[in-house]
Order: sequence, then C-alpha cells, then structure tokens
Amino acid sequence: MSFSRPARDARARGAGVTAVLGPTNTGKTFLAIERMLAHSSGMIGLPLRLLAREVYNKVADKAGKENVALITGEEKIKPEKARYWVCTVEAMPRDLDVAFLAIDEVQLAADLERGHVFTDRMLNQRAREETMILGAATIRPMVEKLLPGANIVTRPRLSQLTYAGEKKITRLPRRSAIVAFSADEVYAIAELIRRQRGGAAVVLGALSPRTRNAQVALYQNGDVDYLVATDAIGMGLNLDVDHVAFAADRKFDGYQYRKLNPAELAQVAGRAGRATRDGTFGVTGRCEAFEPELIRALESHVFEPLRVLQWRNSDLEFASIGALQASLAATPQLSGLTRAPIAEDIQVLDHAARDADVRAIATSKAAVERLWEVCQVPDYRKIAPATHAELATTLYGFLMGREATIPTDWFARQVAHADRADGDIDTLSNRIAHVRTWTFVANRPDWLADPAHWQSVTRAVEDKLSDALHERLSERFVDRRTSVLMRRLRENVTLESEIGKSGEVTVEGHVIGRLDGFTFAPDASAAGSEAKALNAAAQKALASEIEARATRLSQAANEQIVLAADGTVRWQGDAVGKLIAGDDTLRPRMRLLADEHLTGPARDLVQNRLDLWLKNHIEKVLAPLFQLSAAEDITGMARGVAFQLVEALGVLERQKVSEEVKGLDQPARATLRKYGVRFGAYHIYLPLLLKPAPRALATQLWALKHEGGNAAKVPDLLHLAASGRTSIPVDKETARSLYRAVGYRVAGERAIRVDILERLADLIRPALSWREGATPKPPGAFDGRSFTVTGAMTSLTGAAGEDFASILRSLGYRMDRKPKPAEQANETKPAEQANETKPASEATPVEGKPAEQVTQPAEVADAPVAAVAPDVAPIRVASSLSLLPATDFFPVATAPVAPPEPQSAPQETAPAPAAEAAAAAPPAETSAPAAEQFIEVWRPAGRADHKPRHKRPPRRDRPQAAAATSAPIAGDGMADPAAAASPAGETSSAPEQKDQRRDRPPRREHGEKRVDVQNRRERDQRNQRQDRRDKRSEGSQDDRPRRRDRGPQVDRAEREQYYAKPHGGFRQGKEADPNSPFAKLAALKQQLEDTKQR
Repeated sequence: MSFSRPARDARARGAGVTAVLGPTNTGKTFLAIERMLAHSSGMIGLPLRLLAREVYNKVADKAGKENVALITGEEKIKPEKARYWVCTVEAMPRDLDVAFLAIDEVQLAADLERGHVFTDRMLNQRAREETMILGAATIRPMVEKLLPGANIVTRPRLSQLTYAGEKKITRLPRRSAIVAFSADEVYAIAELIRRQRGGAAVVLGALSPRTRNAQVALYQNGDVDYLVATDAIGMGLNLDVDHVAFAADRKFDGYQYRKLNPAELAQVAGRAGRATRDGTFGVTGRCEAFEPELIRALESHVFEPLRVLQWRNSDLEFASIGALQASLAATPQLSGLTRAPIAEDIQVLDHAARDADVRAIATSKAAVERLWEVCQVPDYRKIAPATHAELATTLYGFLMGREATIPTDWFARQVAHADRADGDIDTLSNRIAHVRTWTFVANRPDWLADPAHWQSVTRAVEDKLSDALHERLSERFVDRRTSVLMRRLRENVTLESEIGKSGEVTVEGHVIGRLDGFTFAPDASAAGSEAKALNAAAQKALASEIEARATRLSQAANEQIVLAADGTVRWQGDAVGKLIAGDDTLRPRMRLLADEHLTGPARDLVQNRLDLWLKNHIEKVLAPLFQLSAAEDITGMARGVAFQLVEALGVLERQKVSEEVKGLDQPARATLRKYGVRFGAYHIYLPLLLKPAPRALATQLWALKHEGGNAAKVPDLLHLAASGRTSIPVDKETARSLYRAVGYRVAGERAIRVDILERLADLIRPALSWREGATPKPPGAFDGRSFTVTGAMTSLTGAAGEDFASILRSLGYRMDRKPKPAEQANETKPAEQANETKPASEATPVEGKPAEQVTQPAEVADAPVAAVAPDVAPIRVASSLSLLPATDFFPVATAPVAPPEPQSAPQETAPAPAAEAAAAAPPAETSAPAAEQFIEVWRPAGRADHKPRHKRPPRRDRPQAAAATSAPIAGDGMADPAAAASPAGETSSAPEQKDQRRDRPPRREHGEKRVDVQNRRERDQRNQRQDRRDKRSEGSQDDRPRRRDRGPQVDRAEREQYYAKPHGGFRQGKEADPNSPFAKLAALKQQLEDTKQR
C-alpha cells in the first residue's frame, strides 16, 4: 500500500498563504477578485458552477473576455491568451503556473462528499506570488494546524442578522426566502405561496445553472416577492433577501437524515441582508422554533470550530487496477485529517474491476489512467450505482477500442434522446440531467472526434431544456390565480361571481379579468393552460350576466347611449359599438364590440338596438340637413346648391358654388333661407349646425368617410371647438377640409368659425362703403376705400396682433400706413391717441375671447368669392416712414386751403411769419401734434398687388409714390377690391395724392437719360412756383401741369419736407367742407395773417 507523500513540510505549506475568514456578507469573494486582478495572472476556485459563472462575468467585465477563462466540469471557455482562470474547485487545472491563487468556501473541506477535494487544493496547490484561502471562521484551528505560518485575517459581517421568530407562510413579509431540503417540500411551499401571494421563484440544486439563473432573475426583478429554495442558495449567491425562513432543519446528507449544525444554518441564514442592509431569519411551516443558544450563535456568528477535515490520497499509482485501488485507500499522515468515505467514483472503479473485459484491457499505466478518468464522470442522473458503472464501462470500451474515441453516431443518438422540450417539470429535469452527462463527456479533450462541435450541440440542448423548465416552473408557481378556481371548475358547480363597478370580474373571491360592455378581457398575466382555465371560468360565470346586459340594453332609453369623440358608442360607460364608414356619409354602420360570450338572439337584440339608436341620433342632431335634402319645393339650380350643402355637412365654401349662386333668383334664395340656409360673404351654411353637438357629429361622420384625413386629430379639434372659441390656432399638418368639417375656416395663422367670419365681414363692409358727408361714419371707416382695425373686430375673432393681420391678408386685404386724419390728431386725448394709432399688431382681444399665439405658420384661406386674390407677401412699410422729421402735420393756416402741389415741384418750408403767428395765438386754438402720426389701414387687394415685383436699386433723387384702392361691397356681402397697388411693394405715406396724378402719363423708366438736367431744374422750379400761386388764387387744379412736365425728383430730405407743408390733404377739384376741421384751421390761419398785416 502506498501513501500520499506531503507536498512540502509543515512550514513550507503555510508560506505565502493568506487566510481570509469570516461569516457571509463580509466581502471575501470581492476581495479575492480584486487581488487576482492586481496580479499578472491568477486562478480562483469556487464551490458551485453557478457561482463560477457569476464571478467569470465580473472578471470578464473588468479584464476583458479575451483574458479570462472559465473551466467547469460541464463548460469550458478557454481563450488562447487567457491570464485569469475562474474554475470550480474540482475542475482547477493542476499544471498551471499563475501568480495568484484563491480557494473559496474552504470550510467545505469537512463535507463528506466533496471535502477531500477542498482539502487537497488547500494543502497542495500554490501560486508563485500569493495564495489566498477564503472561508468561515470555523476552519481557523485547522488552518493554523495544517498551514503553520499562514497569515490569518478575520473580517466582520457588514450588516446585522437578527432572529424574527416564527411566522406562518402566508404571513411572511415580502422579499423573503423560504428554505426546505427536498424537492417535494419546495414544490409544496411554492404552490401554497402561489395560491395565497401570487407566486414564487424556485431554486433547487438539481436545476441547471441556466434555469437557476432565470428563476433568481424572476425574484431579483420583482416579478415575484418570494423565493423557495434548498440550501443551494447558501453558497455565494448574491440575492436581495430581507428575511430567511427555515421550513425545515433536517436534511438527507447522502447517508442519513440529520439536523443541520449551527454553522450550516448560519451559511443559509446569512443570505438575508446584503452589503450594509440588515436582515432577519426565522422559522415557518412545520419547523420547530430555534433554541436560544442556537439563536445567539447565529446572531453573533460564533460556532463550534471544525476538528477534522476529509482527505483522500491525490498521489495515485496507475501501475494496475489493484495499485490504483490501494493508493485510493491510503490513510492520511497529518493530524486533523481523516480518510473520506467511499465516493461515487471509487464505487464505479470497484464495479469495473470486477468486469473481466475491463481487467483484460486495463493492463498498462495509460489504460488504468483512462479507466480512472471514465470512473470520474459525475452521476447527474442520480441513478443506481451499478447502472452508472455500466455507462462508465461502455465509455471505457469505446475509448480503448480501435478508434480510441466514442462513436459519433452512438453519441448523437444519446443526445437526441434528451433533445425534447415537451413534458412536465420532472421530465424536463431528468432530460437536463442526462444532457449534462453528455456535456461533461463532450468537454473531455480527446474523447470525441470533434469535441468542439459536440460541446456547442450539448450546450444548446441544455439551454433549450433549461428554458422550457423555467417556463414550466413559472406556469406552475408564478400564476396569480388560485387552485380553488380550477378545483371548482373541475367539480362543475355554480361559481360565485361578482362584477365590480369598474368591470372587474371576481370568481370565488379571486379576480380573473375585466368585463367591458360585452367583451371579457382575462388577466394579461395568464398564459398557457391557465389562460384557458380563466376563459372557461369566465364563460361559465358570465353567461347569465351577458344575457341580462343584452336585455337591459335593448330596453335602454336613447339618453343612456352616447357617442364618444373617438367614434365609440358607450352604454353606461362601457364600449358596446364602434362607428364604421357606410355607403353614405350620413348613414354609417355600427360594428358591435362583443366577444364569443355574446351569441345567438342576445347578439341580434343588441345589434338591432344600436342600429336603431344610431339612425335616430343622426336624424335628430342633423335634422336641418335631412329637412333640406327632403324639401320638394327646392328645384332647379337651388336643388344643386342644396345637394352640395348637404354633402358638405352644412358648411359650404361659397367659392365652390359661386356660379350657381349668381344664377339663383330671389325666390330661389328665399326658399333656401326658409330651410335655414344663410348666404354669407365666404360660406353658405346652416347656422343651426354650427352648435357644438351637431358640429361634433358632422365632424365624426366626415372623418369616417375620409379615412386617413387626420382622423386622429378630430378629438382635439372638437375639444377646442366645444370650448366656445371663435378662433383656434392652425396646425399646418391638419387638413383644411377637417377644419371646415368642424365649422372653421383657415385664415392665416388662425381658424375662424364660419359664422364669426361672416360677422367680421359685416363689420368691414360698412367701413369700406362709407362716403364722407353721406352717412354717419361707422367704426373703422377711414376714407371710403380702406378701414382701420377696431376693438370689435379683434374681440369678435379672439385674435390680435400678427394673428389678426394674417386673417385679413388671407381674406384679400392689404395694409398701408397713412397719415392720421386731422380730426383724430386734434380732438383725441394723448393717451387715447396713443392707443388709436397703435398698429393692428398690438391690439388685444376682449377678455373671454381667447386668442392663442400660433407658433406654426398656416395656410392662407381663400379670398372672398367675388374677389379671389392669391396670397402675396405682407407689404412692408417703407423704411423712410420711420425717418420722418418731427414736424407739424397740420400747421396753422391763414389762407384758404389750397390743393397740394405736385411732388415734382421743389418743397418749401413754412414761412416764418406763419410760425410766429401760430405761436402768438391762444393755446386752445393753435395746439397741434408735435410729430407727424401714421396709422395702419387695410384695403382690398387689387390687380397691382398680384403683379410680379422686381426689386430696383434705391435712388435718393426719386420720390416714391403709391396708389390706394377702394371698392364697394358687392351684393350678398362680397367684396370687390380695386386693382391698384404700390410699386415695388412699398406703401404710400401720402395716399390722397393718387387722384391728383391719375391723368399723368407713366413715370420715366429707371435709368433713362435726362438732357440738360440742371437748366431744366431751375427753369421748371420757377415756372411751377408761379403756376402754384396762380392756382391758389383761382381755387382750381384743372390746369395743373401734367406728369411729363414735372422737374427732376428731389432727394429724401426735400421729399420729407413735403409732409410739413400746409397742403396735401384734399382731393383735386373738390371744394373743402366748410364744417370740416381743415376749413376751420384755414380760416384761423387767414385771420392771423390779416391781423399781422394790419
């Protein structure tokens, strides 16, 4: 018999070794990872494959996957230049030379099954620079005895662990882990928690690492609040557990049932509270309460130290099978070590040694070594030792045969037997155990012809089975329904059902789904067979309720059924139908919202009632349309207009039927008006249909007929329209036809309600048709050809500033800046004057008429029918207007008002005597504005506004002129804008002069040469001054020199002086009104001059 010789003497075994000891949650594994990464190379041995995979991921994230290898019995990841090795303790390579070595959970050296492996690694495996062993404080005496001279470091627990007493399983707090020690107990507890608390994750040692990871993730992610597990969670798994409850304290250790010792209980209880968060532990189920001494030991982490470790000879003899058996039976020579019990691999070797064929083959050292390798294949299936030994001898026969490898076709058949994902939890668990065996075989370097291929195949099969097992566990233990529901269904008894106010369906005290109208929606968390069970329960429990609802709906009054903004028909708040497009816009169809629970006569009853309600509802709300369509006294062209108005759902743009409207005689118009039709300047519409209810219904019908026409924007538009706003912001992505369907017209950056738009036209029409002296001046009137913006206009539309200006531009009006009339300049108070001369862009709407700012530019609406004007850019005020000198616009005059002199004549300054006389006059009669004032006026656009404008280079010696337009309003409120506009897009600052120059020939083109300009200028100035004096005395301008006789244009400074002259305010050839302020000022000036001469 041979004995294992010590690798080194006692002193040498402890040299360079650091032992980090302490309870769980002390950061020992984290410290080992950090120390290993600080070296050029290293290896760490861990007790579980699952924990090895977790550490591998951490190290790979820090050092890179190309530098980290993972070695376990069933999985190998070996990069070519790996520097760090993460292994299970059994799979740690013995031939690696690394700078750092760590062995975790070395207290397992006392375990009867695996302890001898940990003892061997602790005694015989070392690194070049640093060796670290990690474990509980109970192994300290053995470390001091077996590794003298080792540096021992004790680390305290980072959090407190306290005893919480005994609690029922159904009363356990959230984030609890319940620990049992058999699969049957784990399943039973998980079933109970599923019925009472919604579900639990399950962790068993028999599960594959992939399945265990998936179950742990289910708990860690918060999908379930409870974890039921064996003591497998006690080995290094980091879990977010607040409380650990022991459902048992006895387990089968492979030899007998025994109670767990305090150190083993502490290893599991230590999972509660991680990092600096405190945890608790206790008992539940049929487990008896812990004794006070045990509680104190668990809370203080003080336990009986280990006195002996398991040992097995690692220096084996392979001369023969007998020599191998003898070396395995050797006893330890060191104190504190004991020979380990006969393990599974030794039992397989003994069985093989009795086989004559094996003895005949195993005659050489290599053959015996191969036999020992085969005997170490783990029995994942947990079958009888003899059956597992037969598998080992079969593999040995293949490896020692002619091919020296396992036949590929035989191996493929074994893998195919396990490659099925059907079956229950136990079936899948057995298949995973089988495939894990073949995964172990495939990871042997020379047992298969193509080991890399079969490694990937077996890993894929194991992953597929693991995923299927996880799904089965989730279906069984993470279902929110109760077993009571399924049991009552199997018993075929009447179920107690209740429907809450919000539609929740409760059967036997458990919520199974929601009933919305006639549609049952099961709980979304149900899957597979559970979903079928819920539907079956609902069908049985809701059969009577569905029929009762159908009867109540058929007898319901029309007021109980409503149409929502999204086209859904609701009864008592529940959706029962949906409008869909029909052949006619006014005749949509009703689609019933119900599932298979509503069938037969009850379904027909509901469908007929909803169809009848929809017909009555449309005919009631849109009654004017049906009356107009059915009118027999509307004939001829009026019938065509009425037909188009009905198709447009009560709002028809007048431009589309302008020719038909012109052809209507007065009796035909009267007939249409009798049915509520109104002829507006921009629309022909039915005012009764502009109310919120009919307009909302009309919009929904339009959206059904025009699918894709911004139907999603209908609810928002209806909400804005129902708020009573006269105008709303325009969304450029919304179709203009949708705004028309809502009852609005897009005008610039606002959409105005059509009746408000007609009222705005009613305000503008008298202002444009007013003539001085004929009628009282209406609000907003200016000169009979333009108007100013009034507060009534902005208040009516709910828009001001640039928004209101865009409205006017879209309606065909253009803005000019003109001098403020004298009666406003002299009779208005200063504060009111400032408000009156404020441009339209600064006006504010009246409170209660919202005018929201539009951030998106909108389409410009159509112009009035009789004067359709294409969009043009807003006319920009000439820059010279802002540079005008601060001179009196209407100075005191002492002579009759004379017609303005031509612009081509030189501008003269006011005589000094007149200024002195004005200064000597009484203040009440001589006060005048200190600066010339201008206001914004609007006029209908003419043909000149649509001509292409060509930008010309500025000339300082040519004055700018502009022409204004005037147009009376045509019949039915249609504007007829004149065709005159400013050249180059600039507005005139003296609009009254255009009548004086209408008979002049066109101005000389830019760049045309002038001959003898200087001589002609002096001659013309003298002649024109003389002519002007003659005309003043005659009081007529009929003999005014024609435009072609005018002298050269003056520069800007001379041109601006024109506005300080005491003339330019009256039309040519028109007598001044003796009652006007202008005549009074002229008389006053004449009086002052006469007084001065005397």
